[in-house]
Amino acid sequence: MKNPSAVPAGSPAAARRRPAGAPRKGEQTRAAIVEAALELAARNGLEGLTIGALAERMQMSKSGVFAHFGSREDLQIAVLKAYERRFVDEVLVPGLKEKRGLPRLRAIFDRWLDRTAIEAARGCIWISGAAEYDDRPGAVREELVAMVRSWQRELSRAIQQAVDAGDLPGDLDVQELVFQLYGVILVLHHDGRLLDSPDAVGRARRSFDRLVDSYQRAMRTARPKKRTNVRSVKS
Repeated sequence: MKNPSAVPAGSPAAARRRPAGAPRKGEQTRAAIVEAALELAARNGLEGLTIGALAERMQMSKSGVFAHFGSREDLQIAVLKAYERRFVDEVLVPGLKEKRGLPRLRAIFDRWLDRTAIEAARGCIWISGAAEYDDRPGAVREELVAMVRSWQRELSRAIQQAVDAGDLPGDLDVQELVFQLYGVILVLHHDGRLLDSPDAVGRARRSFDRLVDSYQRAMRTARPKKRTNVRSVKS
């Protein structure tokens, strides 16, 4: 006698019994593979990510892992997209809850800095990926470049909002400040990861403060002094 509760996984009946919004088993497996791949890529780089190493990590066959991705390149791109989603959720989304202007820019930078400090210990896929793919053409490089440029646009938007709010000078070169802040983050990662510098985070925070102070000081200096009305006194 057939068990009435046993229905094929892909049948309409199985779909009806699955809770609304619940991921399919294949989706769950793919997500687990990407999660493991994120850890491997952070440690070994995107080029060090192989189907074989991932299969061993997941205790799956190579063909089982490969079935979820059309190629190693597709796997690498999936890892980049997962990293970007996590970055946005941890850095940008909380920062956007702050008031427009310098408070928002500072919140975004602080979260970016905190995340980079953690990644200095385990590896940053964007930063290591830049070294791996700066002269390596292909879809992975194009995806990475698009993501970094997208993040720089978000940073530019936050800086422009600080200008519009009067927190930074109206004639500020927004891209110049983006360049400077990105430089602070790269040095933080370099000194924290390669040199194991204990004060890298503190220096990075102070660098942000000094940059903002220098721009605000220039803004105050550029403001015209109020004229005082002096009445002429006839002798």
